[in-house]
Amino acid sequence: MNTSVFSRDAVHARRRAVVKTLCYRALMVTITVLVAWLVVGDAGQAASIGVVTNAVKTLTYYGYERLWDHVAWGVGASG
Repeated sequence: MNTSVFSRDAVHARRRAVVKTLCYRALMVTITVLVAWLVVGDAGQAASIGVVTNAVKTLTYYGYERLWDHVAWGVGASG
């Protein structure tokens, strides 16, 4: 068993987490900008709100996803 930080599985897991994060955040940016536009009525302000809040949320989500990579509950062979 290879426990290296740079194993193929570890690299794949990190790439997968990055792709999942970017796809999810793209959807969330769109939703945030639309909601902000409805609230503030200005497309420029809505875009600023969407970009800033989602940059923070993207980093938070990635960290959260990586933390869950260290939780064994619900993963792997049972019994």
